[in-house]
Amino acid sequence: MSARTFALGGYGPRRRSAWDRLTARDSIVWRMDWMILLSGVALAVIGSLLVYSATRNRTELNQGDPQYFLVRHVISLGIGIALMIGTVWLGHRRLRSVVPVLYGITVLLAVCVLTPLGATINGSRAWLNLGGGFTVQPAEFIKITVILGMAMLLAAKVDAGDREHPDHRTVLHALAMAALPIAIILMMPDLGSVMVLVIIVLAVLLASGASNRWIIGLCLAGAGGAVLVWTLGLLDEYQINRFAAFANPALDPAGVGYNTNQARIAIGSGGLTGKGLFEGTQTTGQFVPEQQTDFVFTVAGEELGFVGGGLILVLLGILIWRACRIARESTELYSTIVAAGVIAWFAFQAFENIGMTLGIMPVAGLPLPFVSYGGTSMFAVWIAVGLLQSIRTQRPIAA
Repeated sequence: MSARTFALGGYGPRRRSAWDRLTARDSIVWRMDWMILLSGVALAVIGSLLVYSATRNRTELNQGDPQYFLVRHVISLGIGIALMIGTVWLGHRRLRSVVPVLYGITVLLAVCVLTPLGATINGSRAWLNLGGGFTVQPAEFIKITVILGMAMLLAAKVDAGDREHPDHRTVLHALAMAALPIAIILMMPDLGSVMVLVIIVLAVLLASGASNRWIIGLCLAGAGGAVLVWTLGLLDEYQINRFAAFANPALDPAGVGYNTNQARIAIGSGGLTGKGLFEGTQTTGQFVPEQQTDFVFTVAGEELGFVGGGLILVLLGILIWRACRIARESTELYSTIVAAGVIAWFAFQAFENIGMTLGIMPVAGLPLPFVSYGGTSMFAVWIAVGLLQSIRTQRPIAA
């Protein structure tokens, strides 16, 4: 029997089918963290229902089509998942080599926002007008490039075996890299995104093993900077009003405190199990502004009650918990830093968004990850999930 006959006759090694390759223990499908993926999808599905409930009766927003926002939200979800798949396929290590290019593109887009191409929404010039009714918020993508850029700089010498921890010069270079886009976003002004980026920077430095003196110094500098900004009157009037309403919830409930007051009424009226999906009186009556974006959690609180709001928190908790496991089990500092940056981003932004609807955090104009309406935000969080999945799938298989 010839060697060819031997191989084709089933006595030699057989070539695995496409299904066998996909379901093999060493395949990407098997090694992905499905709890993260399913939690993210579940949050997005819940968000679709909440967005539809918040916008179906708002003819001044939905152009007379009750399903206008729902369709766009679902399309954004589909594109976001496609971007996640593309990120996993490229891999976080391959992206490491093009971080300078990605960083330059996102910074350039942020600069364009300050030109006539920028669009002002709710007092913040944070969007880039693409025409045809489409806008993009570069700050969402900057969160990703800052994480990747700082991770690349801080981990370079450590992963090469030259050092155990980043030295002071490396930390300074990483901070300078992050400072440029933060300064641009501060000029928009978009304080919510600046807050998230500051938390990301602190988390990245902690994960890198940088000296605690940097963390303490940055916290003190941040506190001093906040006092200076307030003293010099660099904040816009609407931003001052938001902080005033947070400090004194009873202040002008029909004016500056209207949003937070109505948000608490909506959530409080939901009770344990809620009034029922699409049955919320605060939502149907359109009492809560920006309910499909920044205040989407109020829809959950009113219509799904404590149970529905708690489910959202549980799903977010599962996602962040699994991301922490990925960071802990990573075998290289670069991957650990990237995962830590994503964790800090998701955790703080979710806390800030839900906290402002409950009155325990100031209103900062941040969407609830995976849930709020917004294409750029949806794209960015799913790219971040792709980075987590890439770290998970490319780690060595235990013997």
